[in-house]
Order: sequence, then C-alpha cells, then structure tokens
Amino acid sequence: MTDFNDLFTSLQQAVRVETGVTTTENQARAMINTSLHDMHIGFGELFTWAERNAILVTHEQYTTGTVSINQGSTTLTGVSTLWNTNNSFGVANVRTNGKMQIDGGAEVYTISSVSSDTAAVLTSAFVDADVSAVGYTYFEDEYDLDADFLRPFDLTNFDQNAEIPLIGRRLFRQRYPRNNVTGKPRVATIVDRTFGSNTTPVRRVVFHKPPDDFYMISYNFITRNLAVSAAGVEQENLSANTDEPIVPLRYRHAIFYHALARWYRDKKDDDRSLQAKAEYTDIILRITGDVE
Repeated sequence: MTDFNDLFTSLQQAVRVETGVTTTENQARAMINTSLHDMHIGFGELFTWAERNAILVTHEQYTTGTVSINQGSTTLTGVSTLWNTNNSFGVANVRTNGKMQIDGGAEVYTISSVSSDTAAVLTSAFVDADVSAVGYTYFEDEYDLDADFLRPFDLTNFDQNAEIPLIGRRLFRQRYPRNNVTGKPRVATIVDRTFGSNTTPVRRVVFHKPPDDFYMISYNFITRNLAVSAAGVEQENLSANTDEPIVPLRYRHAIFYHALARWYRDKKDDDRSLQAKAEYTDIILRITGDVE
C-alpha cells in the first residue's frame, strides 16, 4: 500500500464492498484520513518521520527616534523613526503584536498596525498625559512558529540546545505577569492566538526575558502535515489519489488496519473490529521498537 488510492481501495476490498461507488469510497477515504491522524496521537515524539526542525531569529530592541501621542489616542507619530523599514534580517523594525513602552512609563502597549516609518497604531488607548518627541522602547516577546507546527518535540525544553525551559502558559502568566524586562531568553511557553487566514489558530512562542538582541534559536517540533502530494508538497490530509502519508512505506499498512477496525466497529458492529484492532496494536508496538 503506497498511496491514498491503495489505502482506501484496499479497505473497501477487505470489507467486501463494491469499489467505485461514491458514497462508500468517500467513507473509506474519511476513515483512512482519520486513522492516519489517530495513529499519531500520543506517538508523535516516537515517530521520527513527524519530527521537524526550524530556526527562529529574535528581534533586538528598537529605540531610534522619538514618539508623540495624546492621552486617549491610539495613534503613534514618530520622528526620525524607521518603523516600517526592514532590518538586516528582512523584517520591519516595528511589527504588529510587538510591545512598546513610552517615555519610560510602566505601561506596556501592543502594536496593532504599522503603516509607515513614522505612523503606527496601538491596540489600546494611551492612558498617560500627552507626550511629544519623547523616547520609547520597542521589543518583541512573542514570535510566530513554523507554519506546520503542531506541538513541541520536547515538552520540557523549547530549544534544541535545552537552554530555554518550556512551561505551561498559566504558570508563565503567574511567574511573569509584567513581561517587560528584556534580556537573553530564559523561559518559554506556547500560546494560541487569533486565527489567521484559515480555521487553524496561530501558535506562537512567548519568551521571558523578551529578547534584547538578535538571537538564533533552533527548535524541534512535531508537524501537523501528515501527507505529501506527488509534487512533494506537505499537507494535513490525504486528498488526491496519488497523495502519500509521511509514514514510511514499510509501516503504512498500520493505517489500513486502524481504518479496518473502525469500519467493522462503526458499520458492521461485530468482533472483527477487535481482531483488526489487535493487529493494529501489534504493528504499532513493533514500529515503536523499530525506529531509531
């Protein structure tokens, strides 16, 4: 069983239904995809083919120029600022979701948008008295993770070098309620932010301390993309007949047996489901003992 067509066709043949019938074929396709995902729940850290690596470059503090803003306003006006100009790493000096402290104040404001080198908008109104041509400090404590990031590979450390411990978001908030003292990152947590262009929430990493310089952080993670097209494009589900799961070829029959157990359980309601599940369990035990 190599591609999606092999898997769902084999499933239909095993349960002795006519192939080529749209309704049953769609059911078989759905069960193969469900089984592919279910197979990786709890085993992602053991299945080496689901592990990926990425590099994150943090942002340095930015303090160039001065800023003016009136009490109750969200509009920032800069002088001699280059907020919308890219730095050496190809990202703007000030970005949406970045943080800013104005005129040495205690309040930390979040950037909603940046429209030019001298114009930006805050997510909340400025609470202090009007300020004109004062200093500011811009920093970033949150960073986007790789587009196919599902969860960390190591649940205790964020980075590959095990220098940045990973803790739960509730504990992170309790320990660092005002996360505004910059420095070299020492602790991290993973958060889910608002949705982007689809129904998948945006996953971000938050550091304490917020970085004060450019740091290169390499991290391992488990991918959400469990399938690949014939053109080599990774994707979450099997879709086209020629798509293949990222599972190595010699292990792909496990997907079939998992789907077979579900078919017998949900559509036949007989003991063959237990037999297929036992076969699947035996295969998984052998897979986990076989991978490096």
